Amino acid sequence: MSGKRSGPYFCGIDAAMDVVGGKWKALILWELEEHGVRRFGELRRGLPGVSEKMLIQQLRELEEDGIVSREIYREVPPKVEYRLTELGSALNRALAPLGAWGRERIDRIGADRVHPLTV
Repeated sequence: MSGKRSGPYFCGIDAAMDVVGGKWKALILWELEEHGVRRFGELRRGLPGVSEKMLIQQLRELEEDGIVSREIYREVPPKVEYRLTELGSALNRALAPLGAWGRERIDRIGADRVHPLTV
């Protein structure tokens, strides 16, 4: 870890939100949980609306926090794959109840769901 975001924190929720805060990080975690290993382009297509710059930034932060691992294959063209680490899988398990709460909210308020592109 880079130590860039290392507290002090008020509580555990504060520390957790430091890692998953923002719109795209939780969605990146979900995408990697659903598909296991994803290349950058696959992640971008699976998350409509995310800019390339934002996706790069969010992936870098998740990698710094040990949530996502990046593997670079030295070939032409270069290939980079992202996957959850054990810590990332544990974080997804911790977020599962929040996701269930959110799905109930979607149903309760009658909100539309975005259907991500499948690759």
